[in-house]
Parts: sequence; C-alpha cells; structure tokens
Amino acid sequence: MSAEPDKMDLPSRPELFDFHGVSMTQYFTDHWEKIQNFQARPDDIVIATYPKAGTTWVSHILDLLYFGQTSMPIYQRVPFLEITFPAMDAGTDLADNLTTTPRLIKTHLPVQFVPKSFWEQNCRIVYVARNAKDNVVSYFHFDRMNMVQPEPGDWSSFLHRFMQGKMVFGPWYDHVNGWWKKKQNYSKLHYMFYEDMIEDTGREIDKLCRFVGLSPSVEEKKRVMHRTQFDNMKKNDMVNYATLPTVMDFKISPFMRKGKVGDWKNHFTVAQNEEFDEDYKKKMKDSTLQFRNEI
Repeated sequence: MSAEPDKMDLPSRPELFDFHGVSMTQYFTDHWEKIQNFQARPDDIVIATYPKAGTTWVSHILDLLYFGQTSMPIYQRVPFLEITFPAMDAGTDLADNLTTTPRLIKTHLPVQFVPKSFWEQNCRIVYVARNAKDNVVSYFHFDRMNMVQPEPGDWSSFLHRFMQGKMVFGPWYDHVNGWWKKKQNYSKLHYMFYEDMIEDTGREIDKLCRFVGLSPSVEEKKRVMHRTQFDNMKKNDMVNYATLPTVMDFKISPFMRKGKVGDWKNHFTVAQNEEFDEDYKKKMKDSTLQFRNEI
C-alpha cells in the first residue's frame, strides 16, 4: 500500500444538480451516453439498490456463491456501472472487461435510468431495499467519510435533505417504489429487504439461490454465510473498501459501520422522528411496500 495520501490527492466534493428530475453529481453522469449504451448480456446479474441498503453484502454473497474466494477487491469483481471517477477505471469499462460468467454488476440508478439493454436481454436483477430511517443514518455516515459525495452538513440538515429527496440518486421514496412497481411486470426481478436478511440470512440466501438457479451444498452455504457475516466482511480488505484510501476517509467513519436494524434510534430525536413519520405517511400512502424499522 502506498503512503498516506496527502490532502492534495483527495478529490473535491461534488455539487448536487438536477439531472432529468433526479439529484445527481458529475461522477455518475459524466459519461451518460456510455452508460445508457452499455451492452448487457442475457446472463448478467444486476444488484440494484438505493445507496447504503446492503449492496456490498448481497454483491459479496453472489460473488462467493458463483466464484468462491477471491483476491480482488469487490469493486473490481462487481463493478459499479455508472461511476466515472478520475484515477479509477469507469464502471462501464470494468464491467466490459469482466471475464467471469455471469457478470455481476452493481447500480444505484433509479429504475427509469437503467440502460435499456438490461431489459432487452431479460437480465436477472436483484433489488435490495432498506427501511428509510436506518438508510438515512447509514447514508449520513457514508457521506461524512466519502469524498466522492456532496458535503453532508450536520445530521439535522442531512435528514431534511433526505426527506426532500435532495440526495445523490434522488428520493429514497421514489427509488424503492419505482423498483417495486417494476417487479409487478418484470418477472426477473427479485426484491429483497435488508431487515429480512438480518433476521434470517440463510433463508434469504436460499431464496436468492432459487432466483438465480443455484443449488449450493450445505457446506458451501455455511461457508458463504460465515464469510458474509458483518464482522467478517468489516475485517476483509477485499470487501471493506480499505484499498480506496484517496476516496474514503476511514478516520471519520468505516465504510462498514454497524450493519444493524434500529440504529436510527440513536440518531433521531423524538421531534425528528414524529416529523419524519408524518412526512413518510404522505409520501408512501399509495405504496403497497411494507418496511420494518425494527425486528
């Protein structure tokens, strides 16, 4: 590992701007044509999530189920499709250069931004959703330490920005609902909940295996479950993003912080919680989606 990067190496934090009705930053829109023209293959598997909803967890599970242990960082094994960042290969290039079959590809794009070739090729898509309260807490700590994200400000202002939908990749509400609606008319979409994964990882891995058509042995499944336990992933430098020191400041917060359900209770004041619940009811009143804020 090279010496500690000096402050000059750290990228400047991007500004949010409106992009076709969704808040985005340049790091995800700079090569938009290239992203939109990405050529999917029928056996590609896409892991789609709103940021900080269990993306790395499910990516690591699928990677281990298909390919076993690896000595390459997860962000090279499961490329982040829409990212274009100086000093790093673009996500589209990393995905194009994958030699594995299937290719595992990650995205945070809202459903309307997904390159059309994924639908045309009838690709399997795994969507992971996390309850809004834990999601916003995790996103806050992530933005504090990730220089590729806009300046988060304090917790209170961040929470209000989240409620307004002024987050990279847009409102959580639109994201989870957009993908939920897609599931109703696209059969190759497996919609998972972070809380279910925490409650019974084995059960959810079984469902995931059925969806992608894998039947691991009991030993394999045990091995995957052991390696994808939160504390084991947190210590694994191939999974915890420790090899990206110029982008993330681990002195502020680890990439993998707690991985719990209900940590929001340590952040929301009573007043914030009441205001959030009120707002949530309005925004989710037409949705059939049900989330658990504790288990």
